[in-house]
Amino acid sequence: MNRVVHPIEQESFRRLRARLDTSGFPPLSRAVVERVIHSAADLDYADDLVLDEGDLAKAHTALHAGAPVVVDVEMVAAGITRRETVCRLRDARSGPGLTRSAHAIRLAYEEVGPGALWVIGCAPTALEELLTLDAAPALVIGLPVGFVGAAESKAALRGSGLPAVSNVSEKGGSAVAAAALNALLYHRIPQSEETS
Repeated sequence: MNRVVHPIEQESFRRLRARLDTSGFPPLSRAVVERVIHSAADLDYADDLVLDEGDLAKAHTALHAGAPVVVDVEMVAAGITRRETVCRLRDARSGPGLTRSAHAIRLAYEEVGPGALWVIGCAPTALEELLTLDAAPALVIGLPVGFVGAAESKAALRGSGLPAVSNVSEKGGSAVAAAALNALLYHRIPQSEETS
């Protein structure tokens, strides 16, 4: 089933492209960059995001083959409109040396196992916890926001060698994390690329 794009969204992307030339990005990278910029009305994400087209292609395949999608908070889940997600934050508890967000990641991993797509847009401690697990993710969208630990957790993600979408700065958040996942959900691979 094709997604019906509202005329306001079409016009928004037209204006975005009039202000920023994204034609140099490979297809999936372009989709992610544009959708993240669109979600935040922040053109600086074009230079701030760190992603790899090969990682995105593998994640796109896994996502459309039914790989689970895990989110750190319900706000990220609310932004992912065309896919069920796993969020265990309501079941999580904090404890010595463990935030509630980190515990939620542990619980989610126990539920889904390896091969999931992880979308973290709120808590740096959730991303830090994911990096301690043997999650073998299809992709980690690591875009937590904040002045404490956000940039550092994203740098650790990039240093981990895991397939990832992240950004260098402290900015991020639920809307941009959901937007990055939605870009992969909405992007259709042209028939010529599927058969080549």
